[in-house]
Amino acid sequence: MIGKKKFSLSTTQIILLSFLVTILVGSGLLALPISSATGKPVPYLDALFTATTATCVTGLVTLPVVSTWSVFGQIVILVLIQIGGLGIITVMSGVMMLLHKKMSIGDRLLIQDAFNLNTMAGLISFVKKVMLGTLIIEGVGALLYMFVFVPEFGARGIWISLFTSVSAFCNAGIDIIAQNSLYNYATNPLINTVTSLLIILGGLGYIVWWDVLRVFKTRTSKNKKIFRHLTLHSKIAISFTLGFVILGAVCIFIFEYTNPLTIGNLSLFDKIQVAFFQSITTRTAGFATIPQENLTNASALVSLILMAIGGSPVGTAGGIKTVTIAVLLCSAFATIKNKNSATMFGRTISDASIKKAIAVVVAFIAICATSTLLLVATNDAPFIDLLYESVSATATVGLSRNLTASLNNVGKVIIIATMYLGRVGPISLAIALGSNRENNNIISNPIEEISVG
Repeated sequence: MIGKKKFSLSTTQIILLSFLVTILVGSGLLALPISSATGKPVPYLDALFTATTATCVTGLVTLPVVSTWSVFGQIVILVLIQIGGLGIITVMSGVMMLLHKKMSIGDRLLIQDAFNLNTMAGLISFVKKVMLGTLIIEGVGALLYMFVFVPEFGARGIWISLFTSVSAFCNAGIDIIAQNSLYNYATNPLINTVTSLLIILGGLGYIVWWDVLRVFKTRTSKNKKIFRHLTLHSKIAISFTLGFVILGAVCIFIFEYTNPLTIGNLSLFDKIQVAFFQSITTRTAGFATIPQENLTNASALVSLILMAIGGSPVGTAGGIKTVTIAVLLCSAFATIKNKNSATMFGRTISDASIKKAIAVVVAFIAICATSTLLLVATNDAPFIDLLYESVSATATVGLSRNLTASLNNVGKVIIIATMYLGRVGPISLAIALGSNRENNNIISNPIEEISVG
């Protein structure tokens, strides 16, 4: 018909709706009696909260997962975690490839935007490698967990190992072991090491994996310096991840050294591994080996900063992201030194990257500040606990100072919205900034200097 406009959704709208539909379907399944351990339906708001925290790979829960949900309910939660960690577009693409469905240009553009890639070259291969790499890492993680969980829980330990491995790699922080997360394994080297490696690998991002493998494959006897031949993105992601982990662990070790409520009564070795785990889990993973409410104020502040920073782009972690922080710091130091451009590792940072970094930080602060204000206005709890909850939800971390379960219904709705915006906000913003190109108008607005700082 003439004049009838064809309705179509933008990439941003598709991603926003896909997350929303997944959450709603998941909440519907979790609200069924079959999903409950008691056979009685769980209140829908709690089912919606759990579906949101799983899909947004956050980890905040209003009800203990281990005792609230049946095996069916736990399977639903695990599927939601996997979908949320990989990304709905990735999962949909993987299903299409398994069914041998041909992917259109629109499908390829959607994948490109979802991963914030600069080119469509090799997209199908990229998705295949992401799916295969995820399966291998989660599988190895599950096998290693079995050395601890099978002797302790018997056959159920296999399911616990698989669930924990997927949750750790996807930076979800949800477990089915106990109501106190990983407190019972705070000094277990194997659990600490495996969980930490899964968190870091998931948080580094897929493009860093392939870049490292590329350099390993192409290096020769004369070319042994792997780091030098990585892309700038990989160099920043790896160096800043290691830097933040070490700095965070050192700070927590010092601030908690004599705190009997956390690590004060542990041996030196155990103090070190607990401090490192706390530093790593704040990178949006959400597992806890020490009570967050017992941290000193200094350690709580360090944890808040690490949670806000989060992991690296194009991975399973949330937060502002390491590369974003690196770009902002580099730009700030360049301005202080009165340099014309910001440089890192011998490369110049583009103005577009700096503008994107600023936009991501502003968006994060806006979501977090609004969430905190609303929580303070509607819930009677210490400010530090409410701020911790808000930052944790915005950065999709999942650590809580024992507050989530005591939130009123309004508070639960606020956290649900915060988790959703914290997960889809950065993705949507990256797509919007990457796809919208400002027209080079012949006539531009006049420039006028203003006072800053």
